[in-house]
Amino acid sequence: MAGLRYYYMFGVPIMLLALDGCAQSPALPVLGAIFPDWLFAIIGGVLSTVLLHLILAKTCGFGRLQPLAFTYPAFTALSAMLVWLAVFHH
Repeated sequence: MAGLRYYYMFGVPIMLLALDGCAQSPALPVLGAIFPDWLFAIIGGVLSTVLLHLILAKTCGFGRLQPLAFTYPAFTALSAMLVWLAVFHH
């Protein structure tokens, strides 16, 4: 019987606190459809990577970012996370 008392004392409140994270979904309604926030963050990351590519093409700065196959995905991920933190701070 003592185990059941501890369950109600500690187990139930911990489970209720864990369910609190599901209160609001991180989504944006756009033209009647609901899209997740991370989708817009990734789009912002890709657009900033394209902007970086255009700047590097004008200044001939590709030599500093070798190998490009690793640099561009890393910059895309970094800028997408920064967009997420700057714009979608729930």
